[in-house]
This record gives sequence, structure tokens and C-alpha cells, in this order.
Amino acid sequence: MKKIVAVRFKNAGKSYYFDPLHFDIKRGDNVIVETSRGIEFGTAVSDIREIEDEELRSNLKGVIRLANEQDIKKHEDNKHRQDEAFKICQEKIKAHKLAMKLIEVEYTFDGSKILFYFTADGRIDFRELVKDLANVFHTRIELRQIGVRDESKSMGSIGVCGRSLCCSQWLDEFVPVSIKMAKEQGLSLNPSKISGACGRLMCCLKYEQDVYEELIRRMPKPEQQVKTPDGTGTVISVSLLKGIVRVATEDGTEKTIRDYNADEIKPIKGRRREKQGN
Repeated sequence: MKKIVAVRFKNAGKSYYFDPLHFDIKRGDNVIVETSRGIEFGTAVSDIREIEDEELRSNLKGVIRLANEQDIKKHEDNKHRQDEAFKICQEKIKAHKLAMKLIEVEYTFDGSKILFYFTADGRIDFRELVKDLANVFHTRIELRQIGVRDESKSMGSIGVCGRSLCCSQWLDEFVPVSIKMAKEQGLSLNPSKISGACGRLMCCLKYEQDVYEELIRRMPKPEQQVKTPDGTGTVISVSLLKGIVRVATEDGTEKTIRDYNADEIKPIKGRRREKQGN
């Protein structure tokens, strides 16, 4: 078993594991840690806990220290510096006439690097921009092109549900979402109904997908032959959440359509009604 503490560097960012060493770290404490980007200021999003060694993909780096008042002040100062760097970078982008949109600026805690995040329709030659920014800030400069989902996560907005975007509030990483999910959930395929502020499919389509997949697995399919309390019939439609199956049964020349609870019918395996030709 290995002791770990989860640390996050942004409000809705991904959390990373660190070795708490001898520090008594509680959820909500600010800590100073070393990352691949350098020394960073983060917030513990868990108490110290133990996990199996097999769950760790690599050796953990240890927490350097609990953040003190001086560290917190420096972190706040960096935020103000980021605002100023944002304005300067925007001016430089305009001066170089680059087709890119600046989204966010980050200073590493120790000031050894400034990261500029931007969106663009294609590849951008920003080499001259980097030189220009380096001459202004006299530190390492890194420009990173991000996607429209990351843009919405960074800037925030209001979703069609009337609440703040999940990605900007608590969703720590994006998961694949497909149009198949909307179809299986019986949603309108109108892009304006199932697209988020980023223009991509809404992340919340994934939240209940496992439930729908389980219901689809258990319920009969349209056109399938089933046994009902009133005889053999053919499934016309299925209401997954209500657990209702609409079935057409035939008695001679008379056709009857009724709704049944899913537990009232039994699928006849391998039998589907043949569609009539023209």
C-alpha cells in the first residue's frame, strides 16, 4: 500500500497523485509540489489515503511543503501578472497579424515559464511571436493550441440546462461522446438540441449512457416476435425508461395493439417479423 494525496491545479482541472511524505495534509490545504512543468502551487482535493501499489503508473513525487503565506501571496501575484501578460500577448498577436485567438495565460509558480493557450482553425507559424514575447518577459515562453472544448472549459458559459458548464465547474477530463448515444436515448438529433456551448456534442450525453445500454440489452427490439398474455405478437416500439413495450397481436384478420410491462412479455429468440416488400 502507498500513501497518496490528490492535488489539483485548476478549479475543474485533472487531479494528480503525490506522496505526502511527513506532511499532515488535509483536503483543501494548499501545497507546493514539483511537476513536469516545474514548481507548482496546488490544492489538495483529498485527505491522505492509501492505494494499492498496482494502481500507480509511475513513482510518485513528494510534496515539497505546505504553502505558507508568502507562497499564497506569490500565487495571487502570478494571477495579476497573467492578466497583464494576456493583454500584451493580444497586442503582439494583432501586430503580427496572426489568425489565432488567445484563450488563457498561465505562469508557473516559480515564474520559470509562461504558457499561452490559443485556438486557431489550422497550423500557425508563431515563431516570431515567441521571440517577441521572450524579449518582453525574459523567461521561457510556450504556446499551446487547444480545441474548442478546452476553450469552453477555460472561459466558462451557461449550458442549455441553464446551469454553468460541467467542464468549467467539476468535469476534470473529457470523455468520448457519439451521436449513437443521442439515438439510443431517444433524443432529437437536431444539432442545436444536443450540442454544447463548444459546438460539440454535450458531455452530459455520457452520464446516463450506461443505464440506457443496460435497458436496451434487457428489452426486446422493434420488429421482434414476443409472447404476451394475449398471445404471440410483434414489438412496435419500446419505452426504455417507463419499461413499456407496445406490441401488435393478430387474431385472424383482426389486429390489436396493446402496451405491456416489460416483465409481462417474453422474447422469442431468433424470430423477427419479415418486412413486406413493395
